[in-house]
Amino acid sequence: MKKRIVNLTATLIAGLFATAAFAQTPAAPAKAEAKHTKEVAKAEAKETKAVVKADAKEAVVAADAKADVASAKADAKATKAKAHHKAKKAKAKADEAKTEATAAAAK
Repeated sequence: MKKRIVNLTATLIAGLFATAAFAQTPAAPAKAEAKHTKEVAKAEAKETKAVVKADAKEAVVAADAKADVASAKADAKATKAKAHHKAKKAKAKADEAKTEATAAAAK
């Protein structure tokens, strides 16, 4: 029984090393993909942070006075639009960098 377990373990370990040796992929596309993912995540995080900040600002102003709510909503709306625009721009830049990296890796 013990010999059988040892043989099974040895076979599994050998299979692991064999698959690891043949499953290697070029590093450049994976690196570009990771960078792209990181940049997109960063842009989304910035957008979320700006939206949360705008919402918090709106809530604080709403608590202060009802007369200022309309102004605060307009400010929050402008801030949200700006955050969405910046995030869209950052995502487009990340996509462009990804395509450039992919093109460079293909050469």
